[in-house]
Amino acid sequence: MKKKSEKIKQGGELREQLASMQNVFLTAFEKLTVAQDYELRKAVRNAGGSYQVIKNTTAAKASPGTPAEPILKDLSGMNSIAYTDTDPVALAKVLTKYAKDNATFTFKAGIVEGRVFNIKDIESLATMPSKEEIYAKLLWVINAPAQQLVTAMNGVGRNLAVVIDQGVKESKFSA
Repeated sequence: MKKKSEKIKQGGELREQLASMQNVFLTAFEKLTVAQDYELRKAVRNAGGSYQVIKNTTAAKASPGTPAEPILKDLSGMNSIAYTDTDPVALAKVLTKYAKDNATFTFKAGIVEGRVFNIKDIESLATMPSKEEIYAKLLWVINAPAQQLVTAMNGVGRNLAVVIDQGVKESKFSA
């Protein structure tokens, strides 16, 4: 059993993490094997996030005044949090995929950039394209008109050359 000073230290560390994170997903798990837990932590790390099993009382005491307060009060059962300060979509995708593969792992709620998300919102967030895909599409939209203009300008000169060439071949123009 942990000493009170260790529990206080752990609660303070959790409070610091929660205060700095704008994207937090509250999850529930039961009967995860060590291998499944390792695989989940590895997937979350690869998505740029962190994963932590939390005690309900520690979370309830550490969350007041943090963005995660609405989802961490009145917890029951075995709970964990996954959080990131970078891309919430990537983390939501990883967690959703893992939840589909492991029935014992479920979502309870989430906070994305200060807004509380329910389970359906998290699933819809997971279907969104990643930041990289959005940036690529945006660049394509920005680049497309310029590319079409250049193609049209080249087409005018090419069409004029074809008409002149055709006229020379039919002896309508003298070369």
